[in-house]
Amino acid sequence: MPVLASWWSLRGTKILPHMPRITKRLVDSLTASDREQIVWDDEIAGFGIRVTPSGSKAYILKYRVGHGRSAPIRKPTIGRHGDITADEARRIAKSWKARIALGGDPAQDREDRAKAPTVHDLCDTYLESHARLKRSGGEDKRMIERDIRPALGSRRVAEITRRDIEAFRDNQSRTPIAANRKLALLSKMFNLAIGWGWITSNPADSVQRNHENRRERYLSPAEIQRFNDAAEAYIEQAALKGVAHRSVAAIRLLALTGARRGEVLKARWEQFNLETGTWTKPSSHTKQKRTHRIPLSPVAVELLLEIREEGEHPSGYVFPAKGGSSGHMTDIKKAWEKIRSLSALPGVRLHDLRHTYASILASDGLSLPVIGALLGHTQASTTQRYTHLLDDPLREATGRVGKAFASRGAA
Repeated sequence: MPVLASWWSLRGTKILPHMPRITKRLVDSLTASDREQIVWDDEIAGFGIRVTPSGSKAYILKYRVGHGRSAPIRKPTIGRHGDITADEARRIAKSWKARIALGGDPAQDREDRAKAPTVHDLCDTYLESHARLKRSGGEDKRMIERDIRPALGSRRVAEITRRDIEAFRDNQSRTPIAANRKLALLSKMFNLAIGWGWITSNPADSVQRNHENRRERYLSPAEIQRFNDAAEAYIEQAALKGVAHRSVAAIRLLALTGARRGEVLKARWEQFNLETGTWTKPSSHTKQKRTHRIPLSPVAVELLLEIREEGEHPSGYVFPAKGGSSGHMTDIKKAWEKIRSLSALPGVRLHDLRHTYASILASDGLSLPVIGALLGHTQASTTQRYTHLLDDPLREATGRVGKAFASRGAA
């Protein structure tokens, strides 16, 4: 039987003089009065329904944090009636009671959770403190704003699980390669969150990436000749021949040095010593953030001398912009697409000129460390992709041994 007692009030709260089982029917029957009312449940100690003078009803749980009469009392809201049912509130109350028995504090956990950073916060902090320092920061921002924020932004960082990351990957199935780039970005962001003390593990770790067929495209000697002819034809057909000439010169320097596009377009005359034939790329322009000094071929030096004869721009850039704030040329895509069309090389990318540079070196018998040094690789594994191109010079070398033994056998 419920324990009956006369009603009493505490700080204006009216405690009803009975302890029934809290059910939907009971809660619906409660009406507002001139002061706050609380009806306690007869099964779960501290579980109650609170009714305010305005008629708002909410489920609560009253408990002490710690032991003894001096331990502070908490009375957090479990949920508003209507948002959750009486049965759902009862289940939550039981769960909270179990946590309290083990020393937990559901109210404090809720406060901490409310203050816990979300993926929106992670995105903001990453963009402000990290992405702006990267050459690919603009691409990171695009992926964050277009895909990551809409999918995960409102979630707490600490609540993201591996399954959430897998679901994100699966929702990007139409563009599997791009999805891999987003997974890599998420993994980097969560690793930073670990360093900031937001989480203790990375939910993106070990999430399987989509299969990628590594694309290796090298221009053959015949294709290189078509490229050269198409570059000349592009200049002849261009309405703005000066702009076309500079664009073609930038593309040719890419091909002659194996440099990355940003390194060439941001190049300044002070980086070149055309007497010794060297180019010293500053760390701010290289992917590895290290100064990279390379020798230039006579053809590359001749190309740079031709450009300089036209007059050095006051900005100091080898490829100055026609306008804008960057000071240097930023887009050679249109020129490249036109040259690619004229040379009938529709599937070739600008970056494939870098692969072609490496393939020519490998085919001529240069070692992988030498190729890596010229390309600016800091890890030998990056250059390993060109290993198969060494087959011909290695076969020729070992063939010399075979010939030597064959000739001796014949004698």
